[in-house]
Amino acid sequence: MSTEEQPDRTPEGAPRSLAEALRTRDDHSLSALLRTRPDLITPVPTDLTQLATRAGTRASVVRALERLDHFALQTAQALAVAPDPAPYDALLGLMAGDTPDEAVTTALPRALGTLREQALVWGPDDCLRLVRTARELLAPSPQHPSPTGLGPTVAEATAGMSPGRVQEILTTAGLPSTHDSVSAMASLSALFTDRARMTALLSAAPAESLDVLTRLVWGPPYGQVTAHPAPHLRWLLDRGLLLPTAPGTVVLPREVALHLRDGRAHRETEPLAPPMEAAATHRPQAVDAAAAGQAYTALMTVEELLKDWDEGGPAVLRAGGLSVRDLKRTAAALDVPEPVAAFWVELAYTAGLLASDGEADERYAATPAYDEWLELPTAERWTRLATAWLKATRTAGLVGGRDAKDRTLSALGPGLDRSAAPEVRYRVLALLAALPEGTSPTADSVLARLRWERPLRGSQSPQNPPTTQSAQNTPGAPGTWGAQRTQNTHIPADDLRSRLAQWVLSEAEMLGVTGRGALSSHGRALLGLPTGTTADKADLPAEPGDKLPAHHQHAPAAPLEPLSTAEQPAAALHAVRLLTPLLPEPLDHVLLQADLTAVAPGPLRRPLADTLDVLADVESKGGATVYRFTPASVRRALDAGRSASDLQAFLTAHSRTPVPQPLAYLIDDVARKHGHLRVGAASAYVRCDDDTILGEILADKRSAPLGLRRLAPTVLAAQTDPAALLEGLRSLGYAPAAESAEGDVLITRAHAHRTPPRTAPEPVPEGPPSPDDTLLTAALRAIRAGDRASTAPRKATAPAPGGSLPRTSSAETLATMQAAVLTGEALWIGYVNAEGSASQRVIAPIRVEGGFVTAYDHTADEVRTYPLHRVTGVAELADDAR
Repeated sequence: MSTEEQPDRTPEGAPRSLAEALRTRDDHSLSALLRTRPDLITPVPTDLTQLATRAGTRASVVRALERLDHFALQTAQALAVAPDPAPYDALLGLMAGDTPDEAVTTALPRALGTLREQALVWGPDDCLRLVRTARELLAPSPQHPSPTGLGPTVAEATAGMSPGRVQEILTTAGLPSTHDSVSAMASLSALFTDRARMTALLSAAPAESLDVLTRLVWGPPYGQVTAHPAPHLRWLLDRGLLLPTAPGTVVLPREVALHLRDGRAHRETEPLAPPMEAAATHRPQAVDAAAAGQAYTALMTVEELLKDWDEGGPAVLRAGGLSVRDLKRTAAALDVPEPVAAFWVELAYTAGLLASDGEADERYAATPAYDEWLELPTAERWTRLATAWLKATRTAGLVGGRDAKDRTLSALGPGLDRSAAPEVRYRVLALLAALPEGTSPTADSVLARLRWERPLRGSQSPQNPPTTQSAQNTPGAPGTWGAQRTQNTHIPADDLRSRLAQWVLSEAEMLGVTGRGALSSHGRALLGLPTGTTADKADLPAEPGDKLPAHHQHAPAAPLEPLSTAEQPAAALHAVRLLTPLLPEPLDHVLLQADLTAVAPGPLRRPLADTLDVLADVESKGGATVYRFTPASVRRALDAGRSASDLQAFLTAHSRTPVPQPLAYLIDDVARKHGHLRVGAASAYVRCDDDTILGEILADKRSAPLGLRRLAPTVLAAQTDPAALLEGLRSLGYAPAAESAEGDVLITRAHAHRTPPRTAPEPVPEGPPSPDDTLLTAALRAIRAGDRASTAPRKATAPAPGGSLPRTSSAETLATMQAAVLTGEALWIGYVNAEGSASQRVIAPIRVEGGFVTAYDHTADEVRTYPLHRVTGVAELADDAR
């Protein structure tokens, strides 16, 4: 008889179902359940019975198991192989074994409390029951090996065995024969669970037989045998220490394995979270300074990206996203690797600064929000980016990978949303926030802690357990789902949670949320955490692998939830106040040099920076930016409508050094030639008052591709369009200017292409959002009221055919309602609303008129009016229910 088929052993007064167990909970306990499992109130259940049913569905249980930490999951796995129900002492024995383990003994109540809070376990300590669906997911089966490595019980393994063979096993094992197989298996199970008798039995086993048991004891428990097994295998088969499950396959019974394991369900239990290891320790001021420098670099990178796309960025692929070639060009323009360029592109998109323009020839461009963002103070611009990053589900680290259909994932394209990203991001930052200020942990210790906290989220889930392996091929190989943590830096492709964590660590550093690997003060403020500095901490790096102080090694980080919409402005303002003093003050001057360069010793104010970007080319960046003046850059400024005198006055006003003579000559020389030649549309033409210049152009062999011919002494016609003609003449060393049909010079001013107003992409949530206090209060009131209505005692009435709603005739319903108005009694009614949904309610009728009844609805806790024709029936409550 399997454990699922055992007769009911529920103690007197203990709940007999999960619904009964939920009814014993107070509102605080139910609220905790609904917070941790928000899918249970989507939609709000009508009563506690429906809540319990929903809590036992496969999808909901899998989701709950995925949110358990390693030790809580090990506890659930142990309960899955324990008798049902199991006393607390039996569970403790499975977790700690025969030798007392203080750490396990101390941590087990917490793990059991977590399972109870999430409604995965119910019942008192002497009658613990794992929810049936969780047991089915975690219990051993031939198709899905147990995470514990245990096999089926003796009763389960011998379910199809002939009675004669069962009696032969009893006799060989030295047990008296019985009259039936059930009692025979009970006798054999009693032998295998008796430590003294099992020790005596195994003491007589051949050494080769014990070696077989040793290879199977930690799982997988299945092995292969031939039709004529060797004597040492036959010795085990004859005594039931190995039982056949299929032709050529044997299994080690659970009771035997537990004896060999000294009663432990797991090879190693991990009641404590892995310790965090310090990579280095710095003064908090040094961390904040490094983070502020990264924050400023992040802002400049985003500005440079969108400035490069100012007149229209790359084209949008037909399937959406950025092409590989355009991503390479963007990476080269930003002077960063392609994965880093993908991060900055995705960050700008997530913050709503970048979008597609929606035109027929669709291209990416900055949004109007980008112009508004540019006008904000520097620190505020950073908080906008960092806040968008914290909440984003789009994951730039996936760019270049493959989706489920083996298609390449492109930047700004579909398929990059991962709903777990915000939760992992907040969790990693919570771990950093729990460390002493200025301490940066090793990446491996962060990943190990995350794997312990969510062992099922990282790799395999109960819905897709690993395949069965042969015990002969992999002796002693564990059959667990992420029970063994890898400490190497290589992360499997299916371990999304660890990959996300690695990306968070690098992205937080690039964005300036962390500095030197430690969480910065403005990063803490942005998360809504208290901030402070410790000036007396030495700026001495710790040796790699150093453990943190004892009180920080295993201390779990406090849960860090995203701030509410109302809390975010205050947190952002606090971050701005902390970051502003750390950022460099924009300058209003440059240093002009005789080699036609200008040095900006720091960040420039926006009008100065924008004009200088047109007038000169950036030659190098770093602590100081070097601009170089060239004929092309000066001509660019003249094309934008500036005159030579304007440029001279601008440089004089914004330079701490005199304008060098070579630069003044360059501006005057380019301005003197600018517009001397005129290009217009015929196909195109060139006119000039000096026919000698036109003669030089015609004589130049390099002008042949332009197809020029003289129409008049001062006019040349071309076989190309005006834009190509302008570029061609400029490549020959001339400085032509475009003109209108009226003969006026056309000024080509710099312009920015903008998309129509666009909203930032919304994060893709991971399941239902966590309910707020208002929703929880309303849901609990509705569930409690519905449960009172469904469990209230009623007077005996004719049973309702096919359902539990009362069924009465219209006349009887009306008469009962009118009588209840006079007596003030409460009634139980069945009601069908306009959408056809049926419900049962407890009401106290106040008046009946015009085909409606007005009553105080105990279920909704308010006065309501119901049409009588929608009332299916009515019944009086029993006297003790009034």
